[in-house]
Amino acid sequence: MSHLLREFAPITERGWELIDDEAKRQLTVALAARKLVDFSGPHGWQHAAVNLGRTEAVGDGPVDGVDAVRRRVLALVEPRSRFAVARAELADADRGAEDPDLDDLGAAARRLALIENLAVFIGWEAAGITGIAGASPHAPIPLEDDLTRCPTHVAQAVEVLRGCGVGGPYGLALGPETHRRVVETTEHGGYPLFEHLRHILDGPLVWAPGVDGGVVVSMRGGDFELVCGEDIAIGYESHDAEAVQLYFVESFTFHVATPEAGIALPTEGS
Repeated sequence: MSHLLREFAPITERGWELIDDEAKRQLTVALAARKLVDFSGPHGWQHAAVNLGRTEAVGDGPVDGVDAVRRRVLALVEPRSRFAVARAELADADRGAEDPDLDDLGAAARRLALIENLAVFIGWEAAGITGIAGASPHAPIPLEDDLTRCPTHVAQAVEVLRGCGVGGPYGLALGPETHRRVVETTEHGGYPLFEHLRHILDGPLVWAPGVDGGVVVSMRGGDFELVCGEDIAIGYESHDAEAVQLYFVESFTFHVATPEAGIALPTEGS
């Protein structure tokens, strides 16, 4: 028996197949951080912390002549995002319907992706996670409202990283509104802004819910690590005659090994 208790849900194999497929479709689009940072795992549900290889003093011990240090670790956090599926929709799916109403599932998937993106790019203080923007020692480079200036800002960010000895390729996480505007913008002569930025970075531009403006990161490897215990999964909580209550869950933490390898590009005035 798994801790997810899926076998107790009144859902057929066909129903689970549709639920899992829709979850994968939603998450693949929204999980921006995994496209730009190193990913370690999954290491299993029992994996609880990441060893940082460092220690801190614990103060005076209970026995004279004995001192000690405490190992420093990053504990994994377990976000859970709940949703419901109507039993009538599941019954129609078993009859062959290809379009069950799974809107609540989609919203829950996007919430879970958002919390992961925020933890990686911004940080999650209550969970003990420092994000890329929060860890960076570099002064932010604001993006002006005139996006034809964007290549200048991105090039400045890349030069800041190179100046610290941080090589590329580089990636750029863009908040949804900024990403939309970048895609829609052409420069003088009709050259797409999106392609100009890719040329500067030598790496991808990623649609990243949770980001304000943008964050430039090195993708050389070894600088940022998203550590996963249990990868994103769907578990069963309860049911009644009308609906089945399910949830998304994962366990993860994020470690910044090289703070100098990222820099924030917030929108001007934020």
